[in-house]
Amino acid sequence: MIEDAEGTKRKAYLVMSLIANIGVLAVFKYYNFFIENINLGLHWIGGTTNLPLLKMILPIGLSFHTFQAMSYTIEVYRGKQKAERHFGIYSLYVMFYPQLVAGPIERPQNILHQFHEEKQFSWENLMNGLRLMAWGLFKKVVIADRLAIYVNEIYGQPEKFHYLNLIIATLFFTIQIYCDFSGYSDVAIGSAKTMGYDLMINFKRPYFSTNIQEFWGKWHISLSTWFRDYLYISLGGNRVSTFRRYLNVSAVFLVSGFWHGANWTFVIWGALHTVYIVIYMLYKEFSSVKLPDNWAVNLLSVLFNLMIVALAWVFFRANTLQDAITILQNIFTLENTYAYKPYFMTNGWVFGASSMLIAIFSIIVMIFIERKWSSPLYEMEKRPTYDIIFTTCTVLGIIILGIFSQNSFIYFQF
Repeated sequence: MIEDAEGTKRKAYLVMSLIANIGVLAVFKYYNFFIENINLGLHWIGGTTNLPLLKMILPIGLSFHTFQAMSYTIEVYRGKQKAERHFGIYSLYVMFYPQLVAGPIERPQNILHQFHEEKQFSWENLMNGLRLMAWGLFKKVVIADRLAIYVNEIYGQPEKFHYLNLIIATLFFTIQIYCDFSGYSDVAIGSAKTMGYDLMINFKRPYFSTNIQEFWGKWHISLSTWFRDYLYISLGGNRVSTFRRYLNVSAVFLVSGFWHGANWTFVIWGALHTVYIVIYMLYKEFSSVKLPDNWAVNLLSVLFNLMIVALAWVFFRANTLQDAITILQNIFTLENTYAYKPYFMTNGWVFGASSMLIAIFSIIVMIFIERKWSSPLYEMEKRPTYDIIFTTCTVLGIIILGIFSQNSFIYFQF
């Protein structure tokens, strides 16, 4: 209907589509959040009644396939994508199983035409796909799930741990969320590749970025480019005044934070990145100081960028806003009454010196491999010999060092 219409009617159909998609998100994901805050506001002004909450299970991957559906209708409206007349192929685009629950969020121009093509079995696709899937699982079960033991224990009761435990847990979560989410993306891209489908790369070694703008060009690329293409540009992008441009950027990051979850911790996480990116933009535009381009300055820039990103992750991971404040207070004041715990047991798992060494060793291996061959290992050469050796070693590493618990992927909750 959008494709066949013109003018006001065409825009009306688009608005109807967007309301339908955003409405689903609003009801399932944000209704209770708004009602809880309205009830809290009513209590502050002396109200005695509570608006009812809905008891509904959040459909898995709702935010991802809703955004993917929205990108389709927007692109058809803009005339950049032909309307898909085959309902089965359109459904496959929205619900393609490898990336259904946690992305990458695809564009119709990249994936829809692939569903019309006849796919043939290819050993190269199979090996490429299996290699990526194995590597993604290594990052998930060897690194992310091992670090999760430590992080879950500390962040579960942050007021009861020494500030060193809190610092280590925060650094561990910084690595955990990368390995967990990029690991899923590798599995998704790899499983699609085995069938001959190409999905977009979602991560490009973001923690080696020298500034926050570069970080967001390499972290969760499918979401950051989605907000750029459909929100930032729609608000005027770079075609507006400087002040308005800063407002547009702020809106993008605040909405991004809220997209991640109906909780004030996510809103503050988005607000922090808003502050980071606006300060960096102001520095680029008005500062006459240019940092020298050498390894020492670049290293310090990477470390500083990693530090501010890790501080923002505190709000992303904390169970409550009060927990996040407690963690940051203890980290910055270096004061609390509890002794440092070098090891502990949680849910049957012991995290001690050996677990710490395995975690550190695995992280070093990951850094070496992804810097050498580029995440997610698309540039590995001398196949098939390297493929077989690498995949075999990766699978053995998973079997020997993996933590096989009930930890789902972090982004399944979104």
